[in-house]
Amino acid sequence: MDVGQYLEIFIDETSEHLQSLSDCIMTLEKEPDNKDTINEVFRAAHSLKGMAGTMGFKRMQHLTHDMEDVFQEVRSDKIAVNSKMIDILFKCLDALDRYLETIKETSDEGIEDNQAIIKELNDFIAQSEGQEAPPAAPEETAADSSEGAEKKFLKLELTNSEKESIRNAKDEENHIYGFTVYIHAECLLKAARAFLVFQAVEDFGEIVVYRPDPHDIEDEKFDLDFSFFMVAKESLEKILPAVKSVSEITTVYAEEIQPDVYAQKEEKEEQPHVELPVQAETAAPQADMQPKSQPAAVKKAVKKPVTSRTVRVDIEKLDALMNQVSELIIAKNGIVSISASEGGSFESQSFHEQIEYLERITTNLHESVMQVRMVPIESVVNKYPRMIRDLSRKLDKKMELFMSGEDTELDRTVVDQIGDPLQHLLRNSADHGLESAEVRRERGKPETGSIYLNAFQEGNNVIIEVSDDGNGIDTEKVKEKAIQRGVITPEQAEIMDQKEIVNLLFMPSFSMAKKITDISGRGVGLDVVRSNIEALGGDVEVVSKLGEGSKFTVRLPLTLAIIQVLMVELRDEKYAVALGSIQNIEDIPVKDIRYVEAKEVIHLRGLVIPLIRMDKILDIEPLEEEPENLTVVIVKKGDKYAGLVVDRLIGQQEIVIKSLGKFIRNNKVISGATILGDGEVALILDVNALV
Repeated sequence: MDVGQYLEIFIDETSEHLQSLSDCIMTLEKEPDNKDTINEVFRAAHSLKGMAGTMGFKRMQHLTHDMEDVFQEVRSDKIAVNSKMIDILFKCLDALDRYLETIKETSDEGIEDNQAIIKELNDFIAQSEGQEAPPAAPEETAADSSEGAEKKFLKLELTNSEKESIRNAKDEENHIYGFTVYIHAECLLKAARAFLVFQAVEDFGEIVVYRPDPHDIEDEKFDLDFSFFMVAKESLEKILPAVKSVSEITTVYAEEIQPDVYAQKEEKEEQPHVELPVQAETAAPQADMQPKSQPAAVKKAVKKPVTSRTVRVDIEKLDALMNQVSELIIAKNGIVSISASEGGSFESQSFHEQIEYLERITTNLHESVMQVRMVPIESVVNKYPRMIRDLSRKLDKKMELFMSGEDTELDRTVVDQIGDPLQHLLRNSADHGLESAEVRRERGKPETGSIYLNAFQEGNNVIIEVSDDGNGIDTEKVKEKAIQRGVITPEQAEIMDQKEIVNLLFMPSFSMAKKITDISGRGVGLDVVRSNIEALGGDVEVVSKLGEGSKFTVRLPLTLAIIQVLMVELRDEKYAVALGSIQNIEDIPVKDIRYVEAKEVIHLRGLVIPLIRMDKILDIEPLEEEPENLTVVIVKKGDKYAGLVVDRLIGQQEIVIKSLGKFIRNNKVISGATILGDGEVALILDVNALV
């Protein structure tokens, strides 16, 4: 069975189970007696164990099995939940996360056994139960008691064709072996377990007889045992460990078969057989056996990184999409019909009506496709409560994270890339923002600091706010640091307002950390946060009040695929400017241009706005004669304005963004390109980079 094809599904579902486990363990720490949470944790761990076993990831499976033992003890009220147990469980989750990352990169779980963590788990169970010995493998007992002494090697009734194939296969070099394999009573995926056994033994030879039929095994139409005959050159002692390495198998019976004797049913009472009781989980960590049972497809793709590129879609969204596509087909048929019946005339009233109908459908289709691409930011922010808990311990500060708006939806491509900047901002709040418990007491604040993450939609943007009730930004200290580093002069510092001083924090490698730690990013400053967010077409602003706290506001576009733009012209070239960045359009007389520090500005409704001559930026030949009036597109980035000087306005349009590719990515002013209706290519101007 080629389990490699299920790798992406395994990665997706494992991520979900790990997140579910993390959430439940966090809840368990606050509500140790919550039986629903305890059962949910047990179910998630059990599913994770089964999935890892099916894929052949033995180490991962072994660790989840030992975690499951702890949850079983909690369920049985033999162990009480305490902070030590929660700490160990979170170590286990971190180890499982590492396994998952390795699987994503190499399609294999790696060689780390995490024996230290497994020992901690088992020691914790033993200590919690006092003098009692650690519980013997409960699964084996259950399986054995259900089958009892009836477990044995099963003799098979063979058809004539099967007898013939066995006789033909038997020669001086080949041996015929019969196997009966017993699966654990609580195994979730019996068929998968059976096929892993078949795959393991086929490394040594060929299976010639199956009981039951392979189709029945695939459909799980069998109890807890299955049998097969195989032809192999190797000895039975070499083949048995490969079967043993497959998890959730309790016992394996095997013996060498003499085909003539067996076929004629003249054998004695019972031939000597090899009995190998296998405790499914305890046998698992035989690292040297793992490759035998490792799925072939997984072995092939060792170096290929696997990244999840799937989106789960509500069926109603797909229905809406299907309806739009059927409408599109109707519209196409209408245009074809007009073309045929009216001699191809495109001036008729009915043709124009069909074109309008087509425009309406394509707009609706675009909206439907966007809805399909949208995913809640919950998938990113769910891991943050655990992160804040860990930071609370590491920094020895009491803190709590409050989140709202996790169901706010963003384009999948944006969601995938926003995780790191948000994580950095939260760490920044925990490390630099919140004061120590003593300082908070002196200031009359609660000992436990609060960090807030709030997300909501605003027009065509999603706003994510990260704030805290900590110390705020000390602008005097920022000024001192900036002067000390030569970023600004003392004279410049005198005339800077608070917002400009705070913006210094976004300068490359500007960090206020007294010492470099792994908490706020090893000296990597907020410049990385800003550049990552701007790469997504967004921006970040900060508001702070000393002694009361800070708020970082991240503004992101809903989607990166299709946008509304204003088309402009420079000489004979067409360019697109995102409509979301445009404030207004002005016709400015050249005589109204003023100069500040030898740079052109205009004074507009109380604002001094710098002019950007797009022909100079884009290295276009200047006009021979400057017109009396300039067409200026006023754009905004955060709280900064600029005026883009263009030759002519073409109009508003909806465009599809096409990447320029990595070869010409170095031009920051151009963010992409689009193909217009007449086939011409227009470049898209990056307003953030221009400002």
